[in-house]
Amino acid sequence: MTTELIAVESGVVTTIRLQNPPLNLISTEVTAALGAALSTVARDGTVRAVVLAASGDRAFSAGSDVKEFPSLRGRVGEGKLIAENAAYDQLAALPIPTVAAIERDALGGGLELALCCDLRVASEAALLGLPEVRLGVMPGSGGTQRLPRLVGLARAKEMILLGDIIDATTALGYGLVNRVAPRGRAEDVAHDLAERLASRGPVAVREAKRVLDTTLDGSLAAGQIGELEASERVFSSEDMLEGTAAFVEKRAAEFRNR
Repeated sequence: MTTELIAVESGVVTTIRLQNPPLNLISTEVTAALGAALSTVARDGTVRAVVLAASGDRAFSAGSDVKEFPSLRGRVGEGKLIAENAAYDQLAALPIPTVAAIERDALGGGLELALCCDLRVASEAALLGLPEVRLGVMPGSGGTQRLPRLVGLARAKEMILLGDIIDATTALGYGLVNRVAPRGRAEDVAHDLAERLASRGPVAVREAKRVLDTTLDGSLAAGQIGELEASERVFSSEDMLEGTAAFVEKRAAEFRNR
């Protein structure tokens, strides 16, 4: 599936690519195209992992189109953020693992989009931040909620309230990204990670992701109950039997996602 603004390169590892260069700005049209692409991927039972990437050599995404802001005064929710949050939540809710390939700058809504992925790879050339307060606005597509869950409340307040932009090495130290790749190699490293994710037991990966995504929303006891229920589903799968047999027979497992 390819549109003017979003491309889907299908496969066991599927790439969803932003195509709004040079800055890959998040407009209402991009949001709609992204939502449609995610729906297509979610329906494809052969996909085991997703890489979120971007075209061009200037930015993963520099965020929203600032020129839209004056027209959104007093109606930013209905005019932009409700649809944007729905698409971003759609990405976060994919049952398969996702990896963001951040080759250059991920700012504002662009970073908020990357925060929806399970893992993030940034190149040495990348800059990351939520600088909205510099423009007299604030993050509105999950930044105030997802960033603290990744880096802690103190770091999130520092980044959001100051609007500072950090480099990839600092982001790695914060826990904001999982890998720093050489310049020009973010997508390669992201694909390597995605291939490894795709090779794991898909039922187990799906259930582990489901439990992990709820771990900070409740008590330890509730989380353990969810983990037990997920383990029961995993141990009822054919993939569990195949993985066990492959281990004993010292061969590569051939998981069938069932």
